[in-house]
Amino acid sequence: MTVKLVIVESPAKARTLGKILGKNYVIRASMGHVRDLPADRLGILIDKDFEPEYKNIPERRAVLKEIRELANSASSVYLATDPDREGEAISWHLIKAANLQKDNIPLRRVTFHEITQEAVEHAFKNPRPIDMKMVDAQQARRILDRLVGYRLSPLLWKKVLKGLSAGRVQSVAVRLVVDREKEILQFIPVEYWTIEAELVQKAKKSLPFRVSFIGLAGGGKLDIPDTAHCESVISALRESQYSVKSIQKKEVVRQSSPPFITSTMQQEAFRKLHFTVKKTMVVAQQLYEGLSIGEEGDSGLITYMRTDSTNVAASAIEEIRSYIAANFSKQYLPSAARHFTKKVKMAQEAHEAIRPTRAHRDPASIKKFLNKDQYELYDLIWKRAVASQMSAALFDTLTVDIEADCKNSSVTYLLRTRASRLSFPGFTALYTEGRDEEKDEFDDFQTAAIPQLKEGEPLNLVDLFPAQFFTQPLPRYTEATLIKALEQKGIGRPSTYAPIISTIIDREYVFKDSGKLRPEEIGIIVNDLLVSNFPNIIDYNFTARMETDLDEIAKGTMDRQSVIRSFYTPFESDLARALENQQKVVITSEEKCPECGKDMILKSSRFGKFWACSDYPNCMGKKNLTVNRGPAPEPSDEKCPTCGGDMVIRTGRYGKFLACTKYPECKTTKKIFGPRKTNPSRKKKA
Repeated sequence: MTVKLVIVESPAKARTLGKILGKNYVIRASMGHVRDLPADRLGILIDKDFEPEYKNIPERRAVLKEIRELANSASSVYLATDPDREGEAISWHLIKAANLQKDNIPLRRVTFHEITQEAVEHAFKNPRPIDMKMVDAQQARRILDRLVGYRLSPLLWKKVLKGLSAGRVQSVAVRLVVDREKEILQFIPVEYWTIEAELVQKAKKSLPFRVSFIGLAGGGKLDIPDTAHCESVISALRESQYSVKSIQKKEVVRQSSPPFITSTMQQEAFRKLHFTVKKTMVVAQQLYEGLSIGEEGDSGLITYMRTDSTNVAASAIEEIRSYIAANFSKQYLPSAARHFTKKVKMAQEAHEAIRPTRAHRDPASIKKFLNKDQYELYDLIWKRAVASQMSAALFDTLTVDIEADCKNSSVTYLLRTRASRLSFPGFTALYTEGRDEEKDEFDDFQTAAIPQLKEGEPLNLVDLFPAQFFTQPLPRYTEATLIKALEQKGIGRPSTYAPIISTIIDREYVFKDSGKLRPEEIGIIVNDLLVSNFPNIIDYNFTARMETDLDEIAKGTMDRQSVIRSFYTPFESDLARALENQQKVVITSEEKCPECGKDMILKSSRFGKFWACSDYPNCMGKKNLTVNRGPAPEPSDEKCPTCGGDMVIRTGRYGKFLACTKYPECKTTKKIFGPRKTNPSRKKKA
């Protein structure tokens, strides 16, 4: 019997499709890409309009042979790779590498965003040709990245250190981390004070309650920059008469977040599950391609996980609403379905958000079939999707403004207290989104009870509670917040976030310190060289515009060659100038050569990096590399109490400290005692 050949990327996806399609189909996995640019050379014919020189991947030789043989006896060939640009390119490369177009074999491209019976059957009933606009967009990205990587790397080898590499988007991500680190190091803390007053009702016995100093009545917020100002305000407040100026009650409605897109899934999995971005995508791929679920067999559990659309199919919305109606009281189901059609800036793939393929397949019912990571991520995706169709959470808020009339002047100060109470949990009964360092709308609300007050009611002062603080720099990026920054700037796309993070860490330009991303010294050096010599390539807006151009290629409104040419012409000019003008960057160690006492410089060999004497070949002294993680030492005015040498400020795992520059002969270190930061929850009385 003549069979139909279906080609997918992975064995897991093949197994799941095999269960759905049945015995009339033979399904084989290509194991990913089967062709790529050669690894030993540029592989792009610049003088022939940037034509790529693709080569079959040697490891795929046996796979290609089997696919070619099966295709010869098949009635038709279905290319069922993933529904994004990368998947479209894999299908196109398969046709070329296996010579499928030569034998008049019917070639059909099928795409589906979930591996379910309905979605797969619909896709196979509605095949289409290869979308060459999507293929061209993928090729353009690959060619641009190759041009940057293979032309910049020799420059870095010559001017900095052999073995270094650069990437078009990855280098911009490194710049974000480096720029943030420089902001932190250059940050100058600014002192400020807060004052809280404890008040009590004058007319009746009640518990005291806290209010915060705001500023002048009718004049907005008043900053208290130092101790003198604080003492002046406190003195005035002690001599003031207090009364209730206004009371405002309000109901605040908080809606649920839309279902996940790639970036928000990566961010939330990092916050709640402590998954790296790479791990999140590996586990999500498993859930998408299908797992064995008892009697159901291999089933795809979530929709495609590389997406930047929050849209959800109408049938899926109805199924989610049906689940809510069956498992929650009627107040939790809004009268109308919620629709999330807005996509992120310059979105690429226009398919669905990430959601469970079956809303009624709740996490508890399949937990025993999943490993811990699969269950936790599925639970997160399922709850987010179901919660997106639930009723809003309702909060009762109370804002009380207090006036303090100073007896000894005409000044009237404003103080305020705010409280909130959850009156209806809505979607929060199932799911609440995690947070990074940004403030929440309810952060200024207190949970302590405020007594029943009336406008104009007099109050007595119990005590005042001043507290000293210092402004803090922006926090270092985590994987989650770096992805958020890339997304906000329009840099990268759903399929690139995980490789970007992995690459900059694997190249040792960035390292993790307690979950925060910090630049290695070599990362700072390479970044500064690239920024000074290639301002366009490392520019945030320029990189975002390139992403837009790639999107336009996928739409068919721009052609691949013109986009590459417009990028390469100024890039080639900058490269020639850098090769001529950029001085050699010599990275020296603070330690001296153990043989002759001269400077040690960083070298690289096939065995890795090492310190070598700067007087080589006269001196053969060398030393294994000890990675100095963090920024270069900062100068200090202090002298070493042991040997009298200079002290520098270093950064260790517990923060900054002073260290002698004559290390290792003198190993003296000294703690740095910065200005004390008062804990707001333990404020002292004035």
